[in-house]
Amino acid sequence: MPAFPTAGGVPIDAIFTRLLALHPKLIDLSLDRMERLMARLGHPERRLPPLIHVAGTNGKGSTVAFMRAILEAAGKRVHVYTSPHLVRFNERIRLAGHLVEDAQLADALDRAEQANGGEPITFFEITTAAAFLLFADVPADVLLLEVGLGGRLDATNVVETALASVITPVSIDHVDFLGETVAAIAGEKAGILKRGVPAVIGRQSEAALRVIERQAARLQAPLTIMGEQFQAHDEGGRLIVADENGLIDLPRPRLVGPHQIENAGLAVEALRVAGLAMPSLVLPSHAFEEGVRAAEWPARLQRLGPGPLTARAPDGVDVWLDGGHNAAGGQALAAALADIEDRVPRPLVLIVGMLGTKDSGAFLAPFAGLARELIAVPVPGDHKGRSPEEVAAAGAAHGLSSSTAPSVAAALDGLAAFPVTPAPRVLIAGSLYLAGAVLAENGNLPE
Repeated sequence: MPAFPTAGGVPIDAIFTRLLALHPKLIDLSLDRMERLMARLGHPERRLPPLIHVAGTNGKGSTVAFMRAILEAAGKRVHVYTSPHLVRFNERIRLAGHLVEDAQLADALDRAEQANGGEPITFFEITTAAAFLLFADVPADVLLLEVGLGGRLDATNVVETALASVITPVSIDHVDFLGETVAAIAGEKAGILKRGVPAVIGRQSEAALRVIERQAARLQAPLTIMGEQFQAHDEGGRLIVADENGLIDLPRPRLVGPHQIENAGLAVEALRVAGLAMPSLVLPSHAFEEGVRAAEWPARLQRLGPGPLTARAPDGVDVWLDGGHNAAGGQALAAALADIEDRVPRPLVLIVGMLGTKDSGAFLAPFAGLARELIAVPVPGDHKGRSPEEVAAAGAAHGLSSSTAPSVAAALDGLAAFPVTPAPRVLIAGSLYLAGAVLAENGNLPE
């Protein structure tokens, strides 16, 4: 963790070191520890602003980013909780429009640590408790609450109700904790559904949707499902969102890729549904237009500007960054890059580093026939990453010309050995940890 000085001169990384030492020897997804800590803290989870709870495998962060931009365009004060962070922990907690300040964060962490009394608790649980203290203490109109892992037993799921639940597309990921099938994983994600609380559901496989529908029926939670009760699609370079209440014609999102059309549509529909539960959240049309156009989310097909890292690439090379790391993420990225290629043709070079828990072959398969070259690199830091040789072998198995490099910087340096015309388009991907290291090295700190 990076060190940030705080009031009293105590660096936040020292607090993090103490909290990490409390982590149970075995991770068991459970709400017991969180419920115990909430009680000791006076139940801040019961004093939160009206909230929208977001679970899913892919697209959670982008969907939250669209909702935040739309709400802020309407003049609303918005709290946001997301994870993981890319460069600094403060990115996870946004208080009424601003990233949490170091002194605020240190105080909340200290309060949570003292209340926990040295008992075993996961890092995500105790930092979520600190976030809830902050969200309860600072006034806001709405809280956008993103699940950390799964849903049913996630630390955020101690909240008792919501304006709306949102489930983005469900696919295979975190199989060690959530199950090995899409149906099993969907069951965990559907655990955020609350009795009588409406839920907006992104496009799902048939197996995932059946599970979500069964859980919703048990809880009498009304569902609004993409492809059934509402639609979101590109038409003539515009985003069209339509449901039984009418059609909204919006600008195409700034965020790149066909998948962002659906993420933006999901965000728009979620806010429309939330507005039915809370009239003060009935938003003017200009807020949807401005928010969809303005929304940004770092390391989601982000085109990197000038910086120390991109300067390593030969002249004319176009460098993009994405944190995608699973099969669905690979499919979405490949589709987005194919769309860019159709409009502005360039050879595509992948620079990829992945964690040991991720399926490199499943992520890389969609790029077969699209990418000219794969350069595999390690994930920086103490993360349990796959070796570059493993990633390169997975790429080669799918027909990609593959090599390795000791770092992203070295991979960019090595592009001079691949003289092609026009200069290549480079996509750095495979891990959010890798993406965070790239942003830090290039001087692009998320705000």
